[in-house]
Amino acid sequence: MATEAPARGGYLDILRAPHAARLLAGTLVGRLPNGVGPIAITLFVRDQGGSYTLAGGLIAAYGVATALGQPLLGRAVDLKGQPRVQLPAAVLSALGMALLALTGTGHLALAYAAVVVAGLFTPPLEGGLRALWPSVLGREDRVHRAYAMDAVAQEVMFTVGPLLLTLLVSLWSPAAALLVINLLGVLGALAVVLSEPSRAWRSAPREAHWLGALRSPGLLALLGSFFFVGLALGSITVAAVAYADDRGTPSVYGWLMAALGLGALVGGVAYGARQWSGAPERRLRVLVLLLAVCYLPLVLTPGPVAMSGLAALAGLFLAPVLACAFIVVDRHAPRGTVTEAFSWLVTTFGVGSALGSAVAGPAVELAGTVTGFAVAGVGGLIAFLVLLATGRVLGAPTAPETPAPEARHAVVAASPTAVHSEKNTH
Repeated sequence: MATEAPARGGYLDILRAPHAARLLAGTLVGRLPNGVGPIAITLFVRDQGGSYTLAGGLIAAYGVATALGQPLLGRAVDLKGQPRVQLPAAVLSALGMALLALTGTGHLALAYAAVVVAGLFTPPLEGGLRALWPSVLGREDRVHRAYAMDAVAQEVMFTVGPLLLTLLVSLWSPAAALLVINLLGVLGALAVVLSEPSRAWRSAPREAHWLGALRSPGLLALLGSFFFVGLALGSITVAAVAYADDRGTPSVYGWLMAALGLGALVGGVAYGARQWSGAPERRLRVLVLLLAVCYLPLVLTPGPVAMSGLAALAGLFLAPVLACAFIVVDRHAPRGTVTEAFSWLVTTFGVGSALGSAVAGPAVELAGTVTGFAVAGVGGLIAFLVLLATGRVLGAPTAPETPAPEARHAVVAASPTAVHSEKNTH
């Protein structure tokens, strides 16, 4: 059930909160290297005279290393605080990409080592930002709206990032673009960790357990579902390339991806413009079902204009699904593991997306473009079925939802400025 949000509860109200705009912008800039990493690696390898096979291998190594590093670094953030982990990780990740840019692909072992370092130390800025929102915004409804704004901002980053990379490549070279993008990533991380909320944030005390956030059954259920959401999205990217090839117009691929992003933007803005009542777990089931249903018409593969419309429809519920999932993660993450929990969501989604690309490729080659888009629909439906099957587990969050989520997941170091900021958010 939804109700109209009051005017003071919009995105502008959130961005006016002390530190909010800086944290959001710094996080987005800090995530640029990872957001455009696969494209940047491909352009660099091709410029070096390497094959697409080599580019694919390096991208796979980078992706696997990122998937492994995110939850580990997220746990380190929960234990040690943000500045002591985020900034060193950002620097090491940038040095890995700098090593690739400066040494090239002549020595394969060195090239692979470089991308593994870059991926393994990718800072968990995404999870870190979501851990900061409660202490920055205070009221729970504002935190939830910030999650929606976060999902929308991601779509902007994934649209602007490749354009910036292409501009840098055209002005200089793929190697220079790698260096500049990663320097920007370090500066973004620096902007975050030097902020007062990041320096003051401390995770709530946690129970010592080797599984960390993964000891939560509800979180495991959510991750199982989001693996298939990622699979669906990954398969669309490959199927869209095949569709463009079938039409003999490579630029169609760009239009389809832009339409997918536009749909997500519209959906995210609409979702965040309302206040939602009821359990977010039930709402997430409905949203994932709608996401899956909107993927199914892609198998019709009409002409480019109509197909762009279907792509926009397919993206419509992506940002709302992500925003609602962030709330569910917050409700099910064990005490003191919030950054790690959000990082596991990022990892699972990324691994699912990579597998979706891997599955859609052979599917397209064996049975055509329609089959590639069918993988997306099937993935979305399985994601819904996982949520349906685990409804009882998801219905029992780790702790009851409270008006102040930070009381469960984080504390803010006592200081006059911190207290002042907290008063301003209530």
